[in-house]
Amino acid sequence: MAAGFSVRMPTAPVASLGEDRPVSSETTHRAPPPRDRGTEQSVREAALTLFAQRGYHGTALRDIANDVGIRTPSLYNHIESKQELLRGILLTTTEQVWSDFEAAVAGVNDVGERLRRAVQTYALRHAIHRREALIVNRDVASLGEPARSEVMALRRRHERAVRQIIIEGVGAGTFRVDDPFLASFGILEMCVSVARWFDPAGALSAEHIASEHARFALRLVGAGEPDRS
Repeated sequence: MAAGFSVRMPTAPVASLGEDRPVSSETTHRAPPPRDRGTEQSVREAALTLFAQRGYHGTALRDIANDVGIRTPSLYNHIESKQELLRGILLTTTEQVWSDFEAAVAGVNDVGERLRRAVQTYALRHAIHRREALIVNRDVASLGEPARSEVMALRRRHERAVRQIIIEGVGAGTFRVDDPFLASFGILEMCVSVARWFDPAGALSAEHIASEHARFALRLVGAGEPDRS
C-alpha cells in the first residue's frame, strides 16, 4: 500500500458461536505454493549440463533430480515437464543470439565492420555458452510445436540478417563472393563448431578465437580488415 493512503474495508458480519458457516472453494482449493527460485535455477543448470552431455532423449528426469539432490516427484514443484525445460533453454538462447547481434551491429555504418562484429559476437557466444549452443543445434527437433517453429523462426531471422550484410557488402563492392547464401552458411557453421571443440582450459581464450573467426569471415567474403578508426 502506498504511503499516505489508507483503505477502509467494509466489515463483514461476524458469525456467532455455533452458527453454521459455509466453507468457500478458496479454503478447499488453495493455489500451489510459489516455486523455489533457487532450486528452479539448479534444475535448469542440471538440465543444461545433462542435455549437452547426453542429449535430450538420453536424459531422464531422474537424472536431473539426482544431480540436484531431490526426489524425482519433487521436480514437479519446480518445473512442468522435461519439454518445458527444453523449451526454456532453446527460446532463451535464440532470443539472446538475436539480442547480441542487434547490439553488436547497432549504429555501425561500415559493412565490413558490421560483419566483423556480428561474427565475433556469434563465435564468442558459442565459446562461452557451449552447453546452450550444443543443445540448440542438436535437440531442436525434439521440441514440440508450436515452440519448435518459434525457435526456428528466431534462428532464420539471425541467418537472414547475417546474409543481408554480405549481400549489402557485395552490392557496395566491399565483398567479393559469388554466393552470399553459401558464404553466410559457411561463416555461421564455422562459429557453431566452436561449441564442439573449444576448451576453456586450453591455450586459446574465447575472445581470441572469436576475433580470429571474425577475420576468417572477412577473408571468406573477399574483404580486407575494416577500418576501425
